[in-house]
Amino acid sequence: MTQAQAELFAARVLGWLAEDHARIGAFLTTTGTAPGALRNVLDDPVFLLGVLDFLMSDEALLIDCCTGLETPVETPAAARAALPGGAEVHWT
Repeated sequence: MTQAQAELFAARVLGWLAEDHARIGAFLTTTGTAPGALRNVLDDPVFLLGVLDFLMSDEALLIDCCTGLETPVETPAAARAALPGGAEVHWT
């Protein structure tokens, strides 16, 4: 997956989160992002990485999102790895 594809996917995830008040509310609370700032950060790969981290922090949310977006559950991890700073870290 390219960085551009990963950014597009993360933006789709954000759109999916925004379809439900509870989901987007949890995201905004967790990230400290103001609702009005969302459009201004869609081109920020670091912010989009945070969108994917939020999604991947909750397995039920991850499965619901992938089902809703009709994408394999492996896609968020692949997208995360394609974004700057998203590479998997091996501590051993």
